[in-house]
Amino acid sequence: MKVFDILLSIACLVAQVAASHLNLHRFGKLQNAQAHSIRRNTTSGDVPGTQGLNFTIDGQADYFAGTNSYWIGYLTNNSDVDLALDHLHASGLRILRIWGFSDVNSKPTDGKVYFQLLQNGNATINTGSDGLQRLDHVVGAAERRGIKLIINFVNNWSDFGGINAYTTAFGGTSTSWYTSPTIQDVYRKYIKAVVSRYSQSPAIFAWELANEPRCNGCNTSVIYNWAASTSAYIKSLDSKHMVAIGDEGFGLDIGSDGSYPFTYAEGLDFAKNLAIDTIDFGTFHLYPSTWGVSNSFGNGWITAHAKACAAAQKPCLMEEYGVDTDKCTIESQWQQTVLGTKGIGADLFWQYGDKLSTGNTPNDDFTIYRGTDDYKCLVTDHVANK
Repeated sequence: MKVFDILLSIACLVAQVAASHLNLHRFGKLQNAQAHSIRRNTTSGDVPGTQGLNFTIDGQADYFAGTNSYWIGYLTNNSDVDLALDHLHASGLRILRIWGFSDVNSKPTDGKVYFQLLQNGNATINTGSDGLQRLDHVVGAAERRGIKLIINFVNNWSDFGGINAYTTAFGGTSTSWYTSPTIQDVYRKYIKAVVSRYSQSPAIFAWELANEPRCNGCNTSVIYNWAASTSAYIKSLDSKHMVAIGDEGFGLDIGSDGSYPFTYAEGLDFAKNLAIDTIDFGTFHLYPSTWGVSNSFGNGWITAHAKACAAAQKPCLMEEYGVDTDKCTIESQWQQTVLGTKGIGADLFWQYGDKLSTGNTPNDDFTIYRGTDDYKCLVTDHVANK
């Protein structure tokens, strides 16, 4: 989650849209052909999947509660990782969404964890002790505790590099990122490095294309083509695990009140993207205060996406949601709505907070810290009621 200006920019050039169609052939023709035979994951056992509008974990179809922790893969103390995951396990939270990216344009000199160096037209994946080995420990620790991870591959925002780190190294803009052959080749090589590293792990719940992808002012075909091609590519590497987009759920006619989140201004069409064969479930986020709508907007937003997912016969995941004040009162209402609405299979609040050896984990005002009244209300009580 990131608070960004929501003013609309000038529509993307027609040339960008045309390029997106070309890139579908360049990047995904073979993978899309292979993917037609790959349906949604409905396996049992250790590999999570779907069963109708529910998710399955360890072969059991149920409603699952979970959370987000962007920071856990960047911890350098294994004991801190273990402690946080022990606490999550004890809370009954089954799904944890983490950042699978940390892109930099210059090599850190302070010991900061980074996963990929993008510099002067070159890309180097860091598999060292300050790189993907940190993610190794998170995945292994999650395996031992039965926690299932959603791992995504790039950030729309500049936090931890994101799309901006790619365009800084290779040129282009945040909108042309989706259609640049050079950039998409680098992005896919990183995806392959991560997927091949953990594809056999029972801790993986799903792979996710990006955190909150947007293409402001673009034709919706740009993100659609990118999502179709990239998800098919991931399925060609790992056909067992689920794949999702990681979007905020923008662009939806069902239940629309005409407000900004329902529009197609960010280049997203929720129902159209959900229909992609190699996308296993829908994702949507909920941050009224950053979208210019009231908190009462939340329940309608939830039910609209539930209807879209029910129509597509794929479950929805409300994978990020939060407010910065009066958390229990507002967010518990949303939780009651998701539990009582057909089409939603799980929810992940933003975000989990804990006290580790270095003190409290990052607080972005939406954080819900373990041991607080809000935690009892939104975690303990929610898990008990699901």
